[in-house]
Amino acid sequence: MAHRRTRISTFQYAAQLRHHLTEAEARLWQVLRAHRLNDVHFRRQHAIGPYIVDFCAPRQKLIIEVDGSQHLFQQAYDAERTAYLEAKGYRVLRFWNHEVMENLEGVLLRIMEMGSSGR
Repeated sequence: MAHRRTRISTFQYAAQLRHHLTEAEARLWQVLRAHRLNDVHFRRQHAIGPYIVDFCAPRQKLIIEVDGSQHLFQQAYDAERTAYLEAKGYRVLRFWNHEVMENLEGVLLRIMEMGSSGR
């Protein structure tokens, strides 16, 4: 897979997105930002190549995506994006908005399992 650089415009857009989290992203960020998951450090709206991921733990090479209903209509794009990130060595965990809102404990448990398992 070809290396794609992160453009300045991608970094700028990521900075804007940090101020406009969805309700589910904000709820998850409240836990992730406090390093409450095994002391794992997460970044939000983090640029990797041409993509912006919802949350990234760089040391663990772990990405968390919180998907809304729009992702039902962009499955090919999401698959391409996931393939790119996995080719870079990242593990990608996806959750639906309603999972975060209705079962935050279960979501956090899965994240902790992936974060502590390493590669």
